[in-house]
Amino acid sequence: MKVLIFGATGMVGQGALRESLAAPDVSHVTAVGRSPVELAHPKLEQLAQADLMELESRADELQGYDACFFCLGVSSFGMSEEAYSQITYGVTLHVAGLLSRLNPQMTFVYVSGANTDSSEKGSSMWARVKGKTENALTKLPFKGVYLFRPGIIQPLQGLRSKTPSYRYFYYLASPLLSLIRWITPSAIVTTESIGKAMLNAARQEGGRTIVEARDILPLASLSVH
Repeated sequence: MKVLIFGATGMVGQGALRESLAAPDVSHVTAVGRSPVELAHPKLEQLAQADLMELESRADELQGYDACFFCLGVSSFGMSEEAYSQITYGVTLHVAGLLSRLNPQMTFVYVSGANTDSSEKGSSMWARVKGKTENALTKLPFKGVYLFRPGIIQPLQGLRSKTPSYRYFYYLASPLLSLIRWITPSAIVTTESIGKAMLNAARQEGGRTIVEARDILPLASLSVH
């Protein structure tokens, strides 16, 4: 299996990258983004692209992939709906549209968020935009589309968020998060379980599936045949 990862320098993307490189059935991983991943691995290739809205110029390098893990995202804090939508909806659909034409056999995994609004009519701006993005992705001609909606994510194996405030939160809250996860495993997901769940999604037959936080651990735990 050949895998594309967008946002491999972020916390969730780092988890997806780590698990992809460790998976025996993954032969090749390409990390696409503005910043290089600080990692060297025989399976790993890096594709530097400053503007994802101009990704068509790299079309020859994006063919022949079986899965895409799209882990890019921004916080909506302080952003207008137009600006947030331009990134969350506009960039995502531009990239996904290109990949669906180049790799119709691909499974596209999109990292959304808990409480995303599929109706696109609720009061929460970010949830409406995420819902609009999810709905549009399901209409693209991929073999499979999986919409991951994690809530609280605990980084493991030394992975860290790029956002300083998030790093501080995880530093303080890590013992509590571990306790909550031990008591109620479905309440908190980890970077490891998300990465493994993404791979198992790509190994399925396809379809359009919303993966809530409570679904991530069971999907990550599926046996690989």
